[in-house]
Amino acid sequence: MSIHWLVILPILLPLSGAVFGLLLRKFARLQFSLSLAAMLVALASSVGLLIYTFNESPVVVQIGRWPAPAGITLVGDLLSAFMVVMSQTVLTTGLLYAVACRDKCVHYPAFYPLFLILATGLTGSFLTGDLFNLFVFAELMVISGSLLTASADDRYGVEAAYKYFYISLLASVFLLLACGALYASYGTLNIADLARRIQTSPNLPLTQISMVLLLAFFMVKSAVVPFHFWQPDFHAASPTAVSAMLSSVIVKLGIYGFLRMTSLLFLEQAGLIRAALIVLGCVGVLLGGFSAIGANHLKRMLAYSTIGQIGFILVGIGWGTPLSLTAALVFAFNHSLIKSAMLMLAGAMASRAAVKSAAFNILEGIGKASPLAGGLFLIGGIALAGIPPTNGFISKLVLFKSGLEVQAFAALALIGAASALSLVYVLRAFMQIWWKMPTSGVKTKPDGDRLIAPALLLGGCVALGLWSEPLIGLSMQIVNWMAEPGRYIQAVFGG
Repeated sequence: MSIHWLVILPILLPLSGAVFGLLLRKFARLQFSLSLAAMLVALASSVGLLIYTFNESPVVVQIGRWPAPAGITLVGDLLSAFMVVMSQTVLTTGLLYAVACRDKCVHYPAFYPLFLILATGLTGSFLTGDLFNLFVFAELMVISGSLLTASADDRYGVEAAYKYFYISLLASVFLLLACGALYASYGTLNIADLARRIQTSPNLPLTQISMVLLLAFFMVKSAVVPFHFWQPDFHAASPTAVSAMLSSVIVKLGIYGFLRMTSLLFLEQAGLIRAALIVLGCVGVLLGGFSAIGANHLKRMLAYSTIGQIGFILVGIGWGTPLSLTAALVFAFNHSLIKSAMLMLAGAMASRAAVKSAAFNILEGIGKASPLAGGLFLIGGIALAGIPPTNGFISKLVLFKSGLEVQAFAALALIGAASALSLVYVLRAFMQIWWKMPTSGVKTKPDGDRLIAPALLLGGCVALGLWSEPLIGLSMQIVNWMAEPGRYIQAVFGG
């Protein structure tokens, strides 16, 4: 088999699974089996791509054999392969959670095909080599995510879907305007070709405008302040299997974009972008932490937490040193595992309530009947707060070391205080759900959503906390690769 299939299969398999899943819409068990098989093989292909790019070189595919920059280019380099493996790992556990949950919407014939379309859009966004196809893949994510949210059992699902759709529509407008400005200035939308031409002429009249528009697009996708307001409402109403994906891996599209912008596309303006990311990251860390403490709904609390955790990653990218970029990548990977598991646990506890809801007044004391969920939530909580022996501790340890290296003491003090906030809201949630006695007369359901998916993810969190060297070493290699943008350009143009 040609090595080029390692780039094609992670996109093609979920897309094909979605098409065949629709044909099998009357055979629910077979439809799920096909969806899970498609994701597992896609994940294996992604791991193969990561191993190959780590040991050999990037894998570039020119669709239809049209040479770059004229044709459609797919690029599997270390950064994109890393993001795809991270995403498809979590997406696969999302499927496992969906099949074992009590939501009515997971039994709709279109649920699993739409879930696979979501996976196709995210994977394609990481592997595409041009900006217009980034728009196409991002739209696949928006349409599938909106429909999945609208199908939720929660009566506010349609409202949340509209909010997500329209804020995403605004992001799409930003991206299209950026594409227009860049094409008018440089005559290409191929990322490698753009990088080469922007390096030659970095100060054309529309360059700064396109940079700001691209920044705004990626900020919306990652729910960065001030484009964060869609997150809490969306996660409170959407199906757990969907919100667990959007709050953990879908938001990483923006992180990927910021890394590409500062290491490949806008090298001349990278300092300005990084300065903005530090400010926005610090604001997000505080806003997310304090908002999470004040939340009266477990899923909303975790949504606000994501805003804060993304802030940590932005600060790492903003410092811009090899160690801080390594910290940002480690943090992004670890956060994906932690947050998806925590949202699954929130959904599992809501499924046991007499009235299905993740509001704290409904969940109060309900965890007494599920000590295993409580143990898993405590592991996820200490990981979120950055306490050993979890991977969250490794994330913050590397980030703090990079802050000391650049002597950013004010920012370190701020994010240190925000880490304490994480512990406060996690313990508050744990005490209300698993420590307090349930309200008199309140009955809980004898069972709820299965815990196998969050248990697998949290097992990974502990494993990466005890043995973090492979992830840190891989992240360092990715940073070294990003430090030489000429190699990416050469790979795309056959050098």
